[in-house]
Amino acid sequence: MPLNRLLIETRFAPPRIGAQHVARADLLVQLAQIQQRTLALITGSAGYGKTTLLAQWRQRCMQDNARVAWLSLTSDDKGFAEFCFAFFAALQKLGVAAELALPVDRASAVSIDETVSFILSAIQPLTGELYLILDDYHHVEDAGAHRLIQRLLERCPANLHLLIASRAVPPLGLSRLRVMDQVVELDSARLPFSSTETRSFIEGNLGPGKISTDDTGMIHDLTGGWPSCLQLIVIMLRNRPAARNRLSNLVWRSNDLQIWLSEEVMATLPADLVAFCEDMSLFRRFNAPLAAFVTGHSHAADLLARMELENLPLQRVDLDDELPWFRFHRLFGEFLDTRVQRRGTATLAHLHRRASHWFAEHKLVTEAVRHANLAGDVELAAQVIEQAGPATWTLGYFGPVLMLLERLPRETLLAHPHLAELTCLAISLTALPAHAEAQLERLGVNDAACWPGAARSLPLVRAVIALQRDDTQQTIDLLESHRFDTAGDPFLRYLMLSVLSVAYAGVGRYADVRALLESQPIPAADRNNDMTIIAESTHALALLLEGDAREAARFAATLHARALKRFGERSVCANVCSAFLADAHYELNRIDDARETLANRHGLLESSGVEVTLLASLCRARLDLLQEGAGTALTFLRQQATRFRGLGYDRPFALMLAEQVRIHVNRGNRAETDALLQTLDTLAAQYEHSHGFLVEIRIAAALSHARVDLSSNPLRARKALETARQHALSIGRGRLLTLIDLLSARVLASLGRADEAMASRSRAVQSGCRYGLMRTFLDEGALARDELALVVQAQVLQGSALQFAQELLATYPAGTPTGRLAPSPAKNNSSSGSSARNGHATLTQREVQVLALVAQAMSNKRIALALDITVETVKWNLRNIFSKLGVSRRYDAMVWARNQKLID
Repeated sequence: MPLNRLLIETRFAPPRIGAQHVARADLLVQLAQIQQRTLALITGSAGYGKTTLLAQWRQRCMQDNARVAWLSLTSDDKGFAEFCFAFFAALQKLGVAAELALPVDRASAVSIDETVSFILSAIQPLTGELYLILDDYHHVEDAGAHRLIQRLLERCPANLHLLIASRAVPPLGLSRLRVMDQVVELDSARLPFSSTETRSFIEGNLGPGKISTDDTGMIHDLTGGWPSCLQLIVIMLRNRPAARNRLSNLVWRSNDLQIWLSEEVMATLPADLVAFCEDMSLFRRFNAPLAAFVTGHSHAADLLARMELENLPLQRVDLDDELPWFRFHRLFGEFLDTRVQRRGTATLAHLHRRASHWFAEHKLVTEAVRHANLAGDVELAAQVIEQAGPATWTLGYFGPVLMLLERLPRETLLAHPHLAELTCLAISLTALPAHAEAQLERLGVNDAACWPGAARSLPLVRAVIALQRDDTQQTIDLLESHRFDTAGDPFLRYLMLSVLSVAYAGVGRYADVRALLESQPIPAADRNNDMTIIAESTHALALLLEGDAREAARFAATLHARALKRFGERSVCANVCSAFLADAHYELNRIDDARETLANRHGLLESSGVEVTLLASLCRARLDLLQEGAGTALTFLRQQATRFRGLGYDRPFALMLAEQVRIHVNRGNRAETDALLQTLDTLAAQYEHSHGFLVEIRIAAALSHARVDLSSNPLRARKALETARQHALSIGRGRLLTLIDLLSARVLASLGRADEAMASRSRAVQSGCRYGLMRTFLDEGALARDELALVVQAQVLQGSALQFAQELLATYPAGTPTGRLAPSPAKNNSSSGSSARNGHATLTQREVQVLALVAQAMSNKRIALALDITVETVKWNLRNIFSKLGVSRRYDAMVWARNQKLID
């Protein structure tokens, strides 16, 4: 009787793939290497999608008419006989006709070899590629069973391929196969969903647009792309839509998630390993020496190795350290933390206190202070900071210091000068200037006799607060008149450098920014201080304000990569670089890059410095306008305006209002602008005699009036634009001057001043070309299109400026621009206007990529996955393509691209 008659038939087929599954395109490409190899080994913790990935691979094989056999192993297959029984049945499913018998002696190598020889003899007549999939191999425990698979792999014929999925690394000797490049390995580091796959999974299950981009990013950040956790969250959101408002708090407290982790991850672990995992959940990162010191386990290194072997939700932290550091998956760590909290306050305080001593001894001050705080030992925390000294300070210190400040008596601060100085700096850097001044006043830091430690850096503290109020002149006066010695204190040195550079940029002294940064080069010894990247990033900000988007993007990209590699994606310096890089990407019309750079960086919009938050907010609003519509953009701008007003940030508040005016005017909703203009006028009057950054309020008010009056009252618009120009010239804002030239061309033409209008158009294009200011034009819609067409037709441009104008025109919908452009005889003589236009259309590289995938009959969702962009971005690219080509169907666009030989 065939063996499979005695087994449940469902064990020989994978679980059904749901209609809303996410195609793991990248992993399937890696898995396809099995076609030239013997073994594919997929290891990862529970719920990481191992079975689904293999099921997708099986589908592909069956579509290619390959022979595939599937075996789902269970806890019933622990024994040797039970395993062989199921394994032999799977071989019969593969087409092995012979009846296979169990080895006479499972401990005998000879007996195992005889069985393997019999299997190979039975396989020999089979032609074509054979794929045998063994899912849930971690259930196999018998050494004889592992030996059988080992020998089969060693003697495997070229057309037989094994694919094994397991939660734990199986005890198979694979060194020889690895040396021969016969193993494809996918582990826990590769299995999580990418941010794009997370987005596709959520949209596929809840529907497009049901979850905002920010919420999707937050879900991905919380889950780290853990598929089963994502599934539980989707179910929760489907059943309780109101839970979206409390998503970050509800996710890890979900009963379903807690039960699943208890049953699927923890239930099979030995008690000592469970307790060890709970101990380690107290740390954001941990290694073997730390674990041994805190827990007293001499065999801590062995327990860590066991955690890796069991493929617990654990990952190595990439640090420049000989010893490996680890951290738990965020949700798993929080799950463990809820368990360890049951041990009681005294027990946890003991562990935290020991951890603080270990971190302090190893010069890891931020963690030392954090654990001293958690132990409730404020004196220990103060001692750690005092002993470390200013030379070790980084931005990471300030969170623990501010937590410590809430419980630290004033007398303790006075007794620790370094702590006092650091506390004052921490207070100043909260980006809440009114609150900071009140706290400093409460502490009485102006009394130099009581606060000798703070006196040295007090001018810097005051300058930081002044800059947050956009008072650039006071900032410059404080720092230029109080130069103090920062030798041996890299943090203070680069903080002072950063603040002064931003102030110089605010007043338009860009040459002084460059000179200041060049005069204080960063030595290699200081590269480990995150404040150095903040200091360097001020050059990117200066370039953006000056208008040089192209150079700003190049410089910011290099810094951003450094920040991510050295300090991590959650670091303050990575956030700062992200804001500047996203703004540059957007201006250069690299929309996908801008969106991805900003993705899931909530701190940029909530708790960063003024200029960083402002640039990120404007970039986010403009991306929302392009990809999600005016409603989404206006809602976000209103939210940010309310927030900025509440914080007392008048300039960001004004710029949020001005951006709303721009959107309303471009949509023809001038009635919506009256209240906005009134508020802008009030602010402009309040800051009539201001300097530096605050001048931007008067520019925003003047530009907003010019937009509203552009068509109805060109004389008044002209006056507003000249006001804006004088203010923009006073602080050297290059992008604004380019925009003012563009808008002035329309006004001057309306007033009959044709020569001046053409000169204004030409200036705008020349500066736009010089600095890569594409969105400055494109965001003005039809107005910019008309002005560009006129300047091109007039043949007053040459070289790169002409090419720049033509490239911009090519991004607009096909057709003769509206307005005053005279008809072109060459185009009017064409019998097919659409065809003539099509032949001259220019597509971006991304648009060509989209059409290439359209030609492969891919859906929008699959295109988004393949290009690692959102579905909305795919649709946006397709809309642009249709507009440029004058077509309405994907098929017509694809045919055009093939005729132009852009795609195969």
